[in-house]
Amino acid sequence: MTEVTMTVNGKSVTADVEPDTLLADFIRQNLSLTGTHVGCDTSQCGACCVLVDGDSMKSCTMLAVQADGAEITTIEGLATNGTFHPMQQAFHDNHALQCGFCTPGMLISAIDLATKNPDISESEIRHGLEGNLCRCTGYHNIVKAVKAGADAMRG
Repeated sequence: MTEVTMTVNGKSVTADVEPDTLLADFIRQNLSLTGTHVGCDTSQCGACCVLVDGDSMKSCTMLAVQADGAEITTIEGLATNGTFHPMQQAFHDNHALQCGFCTPGMLISAIDLATKNPDISESEIRHGLEGNLCRCTGYHNIVKAVKAGADAMRG
């Protein structure tokens, strides 16, 4: 067992984990934060994305020990006092939700994209979301939502 300490959604967490424990499994099983979805276990779908020190990472291919000392934000950490993050609100307002399975990873990736490029274009959004798969929709409303969310985040 290896001890890891990290900040998850603003709270310090320390736990003993097996060295081969995936960050996704640690988040879901040890912390009971089940919004981080595991869809493929092969880094293809992006449903497991979380922010690690501000960068979107696929938690199904990252070990928990690699996140030791990091600041992690999951989908559960986006809203503040019951108020949606601007990107969450944009997804709601632009009907960018279908079954919801991909939504946590899409939102995390979208926030990372908008943080790094506040005036992001449609083509940059489409390119930036290539690692996130949605099997329910044609991405049109997702792209609209990311643009609206980026605009709202910019102020």
